Amino acid sequence: MLISVVIPCYYSEKTIRKVVELVMAEFEKNKGYTCEFVLVNDGSTDGTWPEIEKLGKEYSNVCGVNLMRNFGQHNALMAALHYAKGDCVLGMDDDMQTHPSQIFRLIHKMEEGYDLVYGVYPQKKNSWKKNLTSKLNEVTSRIMLNRPKEIVSSNFWMITKAVQEEVVKYDSFNPYIDGIFYRVTHNIGNVPVEHFKREVGTSGYTLKKLINLWLRYWNFSVIPLRISFGLGIFSGLAGAVMAILIIINKILNPDIPVGWSSTLCVVVVFFGLVLMVLGVIGEYLGKIILILNNTPQFIVRDTVNAGNAQERLKALVRETTEAPEPKV
Repeated sequence: MLISVVIPCYYSEKTIRKVVELVMAEFEKNKGYTCEFVLVNDGSTDGTWPEIEKLGKEYSNVCGVNLMRNFGQHNALMAALHYAKGDCVLGMDDDMQTHPSQIFRLIHKMEEGYDLVYGVYPQKKNSWKKNLTSKLNEVTSRIMLNRPKEIVSSNFWMITKAVQEEVVKYDSFNPYIDGIFYRVTHNIGNVPVEHFKREVGTSGYTLKKLINLWLRYWNFSVIPLRISFGLGIFSGLAGAVMAILIIINKILNPDIPVGWSSTLCVVVVFFGLVLMVLGVIGEYLGKIILILNNTPQFIVRDTVNAGNAQERLKALVRETTEAPEPKV
């Protein structure tokens, strides 16, 4: 059984070799399985790509993909999925936090018949800020992405070939890999794995990148539009109720002066709601414009040991989507 290990690489020249060789060592311990690697350099300007090239020359099962610029982790994963040709695909990080020693926990869980398995961390080794944003993402994805309540997602996952073939059909410029998974299947399992500390460097996710990642949820949900619609109804009803109360109060107490300050506060609140709703609509319209402009999901500059895996996979996708010719 061939397992494709896909790894987005971002400033990982000091760790990627160790990740690859430890994964190989794990597969050597478990007979009946073999692995290939798809390492995607996501615009790193250090020695990450030269290191991937060296690995490709040393190991024939290492495929390297060099993107023309930094597209983001999820775009890099989509690029990797176009080159993976295994029976199952395993996604992991380049920083040793998703540790190679835990891989076969996911593989054995997949053998129970799941389409998708996430490794979950009973104890996370992240900073409190990262844990806080992860908790926010967990709650948000359950509401907006229709994630099953009993399932916890993570960046350590495994999917079947059938799921991969559906995922690569998604060609929007702004993918969110878990959102695409949930569109394809709800046959999902969890397995506990140990979470390790980052060996080198710090997380590449700044506050701006985390916000942009969260906004990718909107590609797969109309919940923000429904929330803005609900807020519009609420603010309209609240304004009507306040107007009635002011009229009644003025009738009962004719000497009460009408206050400009209270009027200004009401106007500011309701105009704030209007602007917020317009912002939500504008976010959706902006994404539509970028899609219509054919904004690329990723652009490949160089490859190592890629062969024609991408062409074979695209042909397979075409075969599954084209209607069969009628029999004569």
